Amino acid sequence: MPNPHRTGLPPDLATVWLRVFLEVARHESFTVAARTLGWTQSAVSRQISSLEGALGGAPLFDRLPRGVRLTEAGRVLVPYAETVTGALHAVAGELASLREAAGGRLRFGAFPTADAALVPHALGAFRSRHPKVRVTRAEGLTPMLLERLAEGRLDLAVVSTTGGAPLSSYALHHLLDESLYVAVPARHPLADEGGPVRLGRLADADWISGSARPEGTLLDAALRQGFRPRIAHVVGEWTAKQGYVAAGLGVTLVPALAAESVRPDVVLLPVLDEGAPARAVYAAAVRGRSLSPAAEAFVRALREAAGRIPRTAPPMA
Repeated sequence: MPNPHRTGLPPDLATVWLRVFLEVARHESFTVAARTLGWTQSAVSRQISSLEGALGGAPLFDRLPRGVRLTEAGRVLVPYAETVTGALHAVAGELASLREAAGGRLRFGAFPTADAALVPHALGAFRSRHPKVRVTRAEGLTPMLLERLAEGRLDLAVVSTTGGAPLSSYALHHLLDESLYVAVPARHPLADEGGPVRLGRLADADWISGSARPEGTLLDAALRQGFRPRIAHVVGEWTAKQGYVAAGLGVTLVPALAAESVRPDVVLLPVLDEGAPARAVYAAAVRGRSLSPAAEAFVRALREAAGRIPRTAPPMA
Protein backbone atom coordinates (compact mmCIF):
# COMPACT_ATOMS: atom_id res chain seq x y z
CA MET A 1 0.00 0.00 0.00
CA PRO A 2 1.48 3.43 -0.86
CA ASN A 3 2.54 5.76 1.92
CA PRO A 4 -0.16 8.50 2.20
CA HIS A 5 2.43 11.07 3.27
CA ARG A 6 4.55 10.33 0.21
CA THR A 7 1.62 10.51 -2.25
CA GLY A 8 0.17 13.67 -0.70
CA LEU A 9 -3.05 11.94 0.44
CA PRO A 10 -4.40 12.90 3.87
CA PRO A 11 -3.62 10.20 6.46
CA ASP A 12 -6.55 8.36 8.05
CA LEU A 13 -9.21 10.76 6.78
CA ALA A 14 -12.24 9.79 8.88
CA THR A 15 -15.61 9.87 7.15
CA VAL A 16 -17.25 11.08 10.36
CA TRP A 17 -15.23 14.29 10.00
CA LEU A 18 -16.74 14.78 6.55
CA ARG A 19 -20.25 14.26 7.87
CA VAL A 20 -19.67 16.83 10.63
CA PHE A 21 -18.06 19.20 8.13
CA LEU A 22 -21.10 19.04 5.83
CA GLU A 23 -23.50 19.70 8.72
CA VAL A 24 -21.54 22.77 9.80
CA ALA A 25 -21.32 24.00 6.20
CA ARG A 26 -25.07 23.47 5.75
CA HIS A 27 -26.07 25.38 8.88
CA GLU A 28 -23.11 27.82 9.04
CA SER A 29 -23.08 27.17 12.75
CA PHE A 30 -21.24 24.81 15.09
CA THR A 31 -24.12 25.12 17.54
CA VAL A 32 -26.88 24.17 15.10
CA ALA A 33 -24.76 21.36 13.59
CA ALA A 34 -24.17 19.97 17.08
CA ARG A 35 -27.89 20.06 17.80
CA THR A 36 -28.65 18.27 14.53
CA LEU A 37 -26.08 15.58 15.22
CA GLY A 38 -26.99 15.22 18.86
CA TRP A 39 -23.46 16.15 19.91
CA THR A 40 -21.96 18.88 22.02
CA GLN A 41 -20.59 22.01 20.38
CA SER A 42 -17.11 21.25 21.68
CA ALA A 43 -17.24 17.77 20.11
CA VAL A 44 -18.15 19.28 16.75
CA SER A 45 -15.35 21.82 17.08
CA ARG A 46 -12.84 19.03 17.82
CA GLN A 47 -13.95 17.06 14.75
CA ILE A 48 -13.50 20.09 12.49
CA SER A 49 -10.07 20.79 13.99
CA SER A 50 -9.05 17.17 13.38
CA LEU A 51 -10.22 17.38 9.76
CA GLU A 52 -8.34 20.63 9.23
CA GLY A 53 -5.21 19.04 10.68
CA ALA A 54 -5.51 15.97 8.44
CA LEU A 55 -5.78 18.26 5.42
CA GLY A 56 -2.59 20.13 6.20
CA GLY A 57 -3.84 22.70 8.66
CA ALA A 58 -5.73 24.97 6.23
CA PRO A 59 -8.82 26.42 7.96
CA LEU A 60 -12.11 25.24 6.46
CA PHE A 61 -14.25 27.91 8.17
CA ASP A 62 -13.83 31.52 9.12
CA ARG A 63 -15.00 31.84 12.73
CA LEU A 64 -17.32 34.86 12.84
CA PRO A 65 -18.95 36.62 15.82
CA ARG A 66 -22.20 34.90 14.80
CA GLY A 67 -21.67 31.54 13.13
CA VAL A 68 -19.05 30.46 10.64
CA ARG A 69 -18.43 30.81 6.90
CA LEU A 70 -16.65 28.47 4.50
CA THR A 71 -13.14 29.47 3.45
CA GLU A 72 -11.94 28.86 -0.08
CA ALA A 73 -10.48 25.54 1.09
CA GLY A 74 -13.84 24.63 2.62
CA ARG A 75 -15.69 25.41 -0.61
CA VAL A 76 -13.28 23.16 -2.52
CA LEU A 77 -13.87 20.33 -0.05
CA VAL A 78 -17.70 20.42 -0.12
CA PRO A 79 -18.35 18.49 -3.39
CA TYR A 80 -15.76 15.86 -2.50
CA ALA A 81 -17.23 15.39 0.95
CA GLU A 82 -20.71 15.08 -0.57
CA THR A 83 -19.46 12.47 -3.05
CA VAL A 84 -17.80 10.37 -0.37
CA THR A 85 -20.68 10.48 2.09
CA GLY A 86 -23.23 9.93 -0.71
CA ALA A 87 -21.34 6.88 -1.96
CA LEU A 88 -21.15 5.42 1.54
CA HIS A 89 -24.88 6.00 2.00
CA ALA A 90 -25.60 4.23 -1.29
CA VAL A 91 -23.39 1.29 -0.34
CA ALA A 92 -25.14 0.97 3.00
CA GLY A 93 -28.52 0.96 1.23
CA GLU A 94 -27.47 -1.70 -1.28
CA LEU A 95 -25.99 -3.91 1.43
CA ALA A 96 -29.19 -3.58 3.45
CA SER A 97 -31.20 -4.63 0.39
CA LEU A 98 -28.98 -7.65 -0.10
CA ARG A 99 -29.45 -8.64 3.52
CA GLU A 100 -33.23 -8.30 3.25
CA ALA A 101 -33.37 -10.30 -0.02
CA ALA A 102 -31.56 -13.13 1.75
CA GLY A 103 -34.81 -13.94 3.55
CA GLY A 104 -38.47 -13.03 3.52
CA ARG A 105 -40.98 -14.15 0.90
CA LEU A 106 -41.82 -13.74 -2.76
CA ARG A 107 -45.35 -14.32 -4.06
CA PHE A 108 -45.61 -14.20 -7.83
CA GLY A 109 -47.85 -15.41 -10.61
CA ALA A 110 -47.36 -16.06 -14.31
CA PHE A 111 -49.50 -16.87 -17.35
CA PRO A 112 -49.11 -20.45 -18.65
CA THR A 113 -46.71 -19.99 -21.56
CA ALA A 114 -44.36 -17.95 -19.38
CA ASP A 115 -43.96 -21.15 -17.36
CA ALA A 116 -42.51 -22.96 -20.37
CA ALA A 117 -39.07 -21.39 -20.22
CA LEU A 118 -39.02 -17.81 -18.92
CA VAL A 119 -40.15 -18.47 -15.36
CA PRO A 120 -38.20 -21.72 -14.82
CA HIS A 121 -34.93 -20.13 -15.97
CA ALA A 122 -35.53 -17.04 -13.83
CA LEU A 123 -36.64 -19.00 -10.79
CA GLY A 124 -33.65 -21.32 -11.01
CA ALA A 125 -31.23 -18.37 -11.02
CA PHE A 126 -33.16 -16.62 -8.25
CA ARG A 127 -33.20 -19.67 -5.97
CA SER A 128 -29.45 -20.19 -6.38
CA ARG A 129 -28.81 -16.57 -5.32
CA HIS A 130 -31.46 -16.29 -2.62
CA PRO A 131 -32.10 -19.81 -1.31
CA LYS A 132 -33.72 -18.62 1.95
CA VAL A 133 -36.51 -16.63 0.32
CA ARG A 134 -39.87 -18.41 0.65
CA VAL A 135 -41.36 -18.53 -2.86
CA THR A 136 -44.97 -19.23 -3.75
CA ARG A 137 -46.23 -19.27 -7.35
CA ALA A 138 -49.65 -18.95 -8.94
CA GLU A 139 -50.62 -19.69 -12.53
CA GLY A 140 -53.41 -18.01 -14.43
CA LEU A 141 -54.34 -15.74 -17.29
CA THR A 142 -53.33 -12.10 -17.14
CA PRO A 143 -56.71 -10.70 -15.92
CA MET A 144 -56.81 -13.10 -12.98
CA LEU A 145 -53.19 -12.36 -12.08
CA LEU A 146 -53.85 -8.62 -12.12
CA GLU A 147 -56.84 -9.13 -9.83
CA ARG A 148 -54.74 -11.05 -7.33
CA LEU A 149 -52.06 -8.39 -7.57
CA ALA A 150 -54.53 -5.61 -6.80
CA GLU A 151 -55.91 -7.58 -3.86
CA GLY A 152 -52.43 -7.88 -2.35
CA ARG A 153 -52.28 -11.64 -2.83
CA LEU A 154 -49.26 -11.39 -5.14
CA ASP A 155 -46.12 -9.25 -5.00
CA LEU A 156 -45.42 -9.56 -8.71
CA ALA A 157 -47.15 -10.96 -11.81
CA VAL A 158 -45.70 -11.96 -15.17
CA VAL A 159 -48.37 -10.77 -17.63
CA SER A 160 -48.83 -10.10 -21.33
CA THR A 161 -50.76 -7.72 -23.54
CA THR A 162 -52.83 -10.54 -25.09
CA GLY A 163 -56.51 -9.68 -24.94
CA GLY A 164 -55.92 -6.01 -24.24
CA ALA A 165 -55.62 -6.45 -20.49
CA PRO A 166 -55.82 -3.09 -18.63
CA LEU A 167 -52.17 -2.69 -17.69
CA SER A 168 -51.95 1.10 -17.55
CA SER A 169 -52.76 1.31 -13.85
CA TYR A 170 -49.86 -0.97 -12.87
CA ALA A 171 -46.12 -0.45 -12.54
CA LEU A 172 -44.67 -2.39 -15.47
CA HIS A 173 -41.16 -3.78 -15.81
CA HIS A 174 -40.68 -4.67 -19.47
CA LEU A 175 -39.25 -8.13 -20.07
CA LEU A 176 -39.56 -8.73 -23.82
CA ASP A 177 -41.60 -8.26 -26.99
CA GLU A 178 -42.20 -11.78 -28.21
CA SER A 179 -42.74 -12.91 -31.75
CA LEU A 180 -45.35 -15.43 -32.88
CA TYR A 181 -44.98 -18.72 -34.75
CA VAL A 182 -47.54 -20.88 -36.48
CA ALA A 183 -47.23 -24.56 -35.61
CA VAL A 184 -47.92 -26.98 -38.45
CA PRO A 185 -47.54 -30.77 -38.71
CA ALA A 186 -44.15 -31.94 -39.94
CA ARG A 187 -45.81 -33.22 -43.15
CA HIS A 188 -47.58 -29.93 -43.90
CA PRO A 189 -46.67 -28.38 -47.30
CA LEU A 190 -45.50 -25.15 -45.64
CA ALA A 191 -43.11 -27.08 -43.38
CA ASP A 192 -40.73 -27.60 -46.29
CA GLU A 193 -40.50 -23.85 -46.92
CA GLY A 194 -39.30 -23.11 -43.41
CA GLY A 195 -39.39 -19.33 -43.79
CA PRO A 196 -41.74 -16.64 -42.46
CA VAL A 197 -45.36 -17.11 -43.48
CA ARG A 198 -48.36 -14.82 -43.76
CA LEU A 199 -51.30 -16.20 -41.84
CA GLY A 200 -53.51 -15.49 -44.83
CA ARG A 201 -52.00 -18.58 -46.49
CA LEU A 202 -53.70 -20.59 -43.74
CA ALA A 203 -57.08 -18.89 -43.97
CA ASP A 204 -58.76 -22.14 -45.00
CA ALA A 205 -57.07 -24.26 -42.32
CA ASP A 206 -58.62 -25.67 -39.18
CA TRP A 207 -57.29 -23.82 -36.15
CA ILE A 208 -56.67 -24.94 -32.59
CA SER A 209 -57.17 -22.23 -29.97
CA GLY A 210 -57.77 -21.78 -26.29
CA SER A 211 -61.03 -19.97 -27.00
CA ALA A 212 -63.94 -20.45 -29.39
CA ARG A 213 -63.57 -16.81 -30.43
CA PRO A 214 -60.35 -15.35 -31.84
CA GLU A 215 -60.86 -11.92 -30.29
CA GLY A 216 -58.60 -11.27 -27.32
CA THR A 217 -56.35 -14.23 -28.12
CA LEU A 218 -53.20 -14.76 -30.16
CA LEU A 219 -55.48 -15.18 -33.15
CA ASP A 220 -56.00 -11.42 -33.18
CA ALA A 221 -53.05 -11.65 -35.59
CA ALA A 222 -55.29 -13.46 -38.08
CA LEU A 223 -58.00 -10.83 -37.75
CA ARG A 224 -55.38 -8.16 -38.51
CA GLN A 225 -54.52 -10.02 -41.70
CA GLY A 226 -58.11 -9.87 -42.90
CA PHE A 227 -59.62 -13.29 -42.19
CA ARG A 228 -61.55 -14.94 -39.40
CA PRO A 229 -59.93 -18.28 -38.54
CA ARG A 230 -62.10 -21.39 -38.37
CA ILE A 231 -61.55 -22.72 -34.85
CA ALA A 232 -62.06 -26.47 -35.05
CA HIS A 233 -60.80 -27.43 -31.58
CA VAL A 234 -60.76 -25.47 -28.32
CA VAL A 235 -57.76 -26.64 -26.29
CA GLY A 236 -56.48 -24.67 -23.31
CA GLU A 237 -53.08 -26.22 -22.59
CA TRP A 238 -50.41 -25.17 -25.08
CA THR A 239 -48.61 -28.54 -24.95
CA ALA A 240 -51.92 -30.28 -25.76
CA LYS A 241 -52.36 -27.94 -28.72
CA GLN A 242 -49.10 -29.27 -30.13
CA GLY A 243 -50.47 -32.82 -29.85
CA TYR A 244 -53.48 -31.84 -31.92
CA VAL A 245 -51.20 -30.23 -34.49
CA ALA A 246 -48.93 -33.29 -34.65
CA ALA A 247 -52.00 -35.45 -35.26
CA GLY A 248 -52.91 -33.33 -38.28
CA LEU A 249 -56.06 -31.89 -36.70
CA GLY A 250 -55.20 -28.27 -37.40
CA VAL A 251 -52.63 -25.54 -36.89
CA THR A 252 -52.10 -23.20 -33.97
CA LEU A 253 -50.14 -20.13 -32.92
CA VAL A 254 -47.24 -20.52 -30.53
CA PRO A 255 -45.61 -17.56 -28.76
CA ALA A 256 -41.84 -17.29 -28.50
CA LEU A 257 -42.03 -18.12 -24.79
CA ALA A 258 -43.21 -21.63 -25.66
CA ALA A 259 -41.00 -22.17 -28.72
CA GLU A 260 -38.17 -23.71 -26.74
CA SER A 261 -40.23 -26.79 -25.86
CA VAL A 262 -41.81 -27.56 -29.23
CA ARG A 263 -42.41 -31.22 -30.08
CA PRO A 264 -40.10 -32.80 -32.66
CA ASP A 265 -43.06 -33.74 -34.88
CA VAL A 266 -44.25 -30.12 -35.09
CA VAL A 267 -42.68 -27.38 -37.20
CA LEU A 268 -42.74 -23.72 -36.18
CA LEU A 269 -42.83 -21.06 -38.88
CA PRO A 270 -42.30 -17.37 -38.01
CA VAL A 271 -45.42 -15.29 -38.57
CA LEU A 272 -44.94 -12.41 -41.02
CA ASP A 273 -47.08 -9.61 -39.59
CA GLU A 274 -45.57 -6.26 -40.57
CA GLY A 275 -46.62 -3.24 -38.57
CA ALA A 276 -48.53 -5.26 -36.01
CA PRO A 277 -47.86 -4.70 -32.33
CA ALA A 278 -45.71 -7.42 -30.78
CA ARG A 279 -47.02 -9.20 -27.73
CA ALA A 280 -45.30 -7.47 -24.85
CA VAL A 281 -44.50 -9.33 -21.64
CA TYR A 282 -44.07 -7.51 -18.35
CA ALA A 283 -43.46 -8.10 -14.68
CA ALA A 284 -46.31 -6.10 -13.16
CA ALA A 285 -46.59 -4.67 -9.67
CA VAL A 286 -49.05 -2.41 -7.92
CA ARG A 287 -48.26 1.20 -8.76
CA GLY A 288 -47.12 3.23 -5.76
CA ARG A 289 -46.18 0.14 -3.75
CA SER A 290 -42.45 -0.39 -3.39
CA LEU A 291 -41.08 -3.71 -4.54
CA SER A 292 -39.47 -5.80 -1.83
CA PRO A 293 -35.76 -6.57 -2.31
CA ALA A 294 -36.74 -10.16 -3.16
CA ALA A 295 -39.18 -8.97 -5.84
CA GLU A 296 -36.56 -6.61 -7.28
CA ALA A 297 -34.08 -9.48 -7.42
CA PHE A 298 -36.66 -11.66 -9.19
CA VAL A 299 -37.33 -8.95 -11.79
CA ARG A 300 -33.60 -8.91 -12.52
CA ALA A 301 -33.63 -12.70 -12.91
CA LEU A 302 -36.64 -12.48 -15.24
CA ARG A 303 -34.86 -9.94 -17.43
CA GLU A 304 -31.80 -12.16 -17.63
CA ALA A 305 -33.98 -15.13 -18.59
CA ALA A 306 -35.87 -13.03 -21.16
CA GLY A 307 -32.57 -12.36 -22.92
CA ARG A 308 -32.31 -16.08 -23.65
CA ILE A 309 -35.76 -16.46 -25.24
CA PRO A 310 -35.23 -17.37 -28.94
CA ARG A 311 -36.14 -14.64 -31.40
CA THR A 312 -36.23 -16.97 -34.39
CA ALA A 313 -37.93 -20.31 -34.83
CA PRO A 314 -35.96 -23.41 -33.84
CA PRO A 315 -34.65 -25.52 -36.70
CA MET A 316 -37.07 -27.99 -38.25
CA ALA A 317 -36.76 -31.49 -36.81
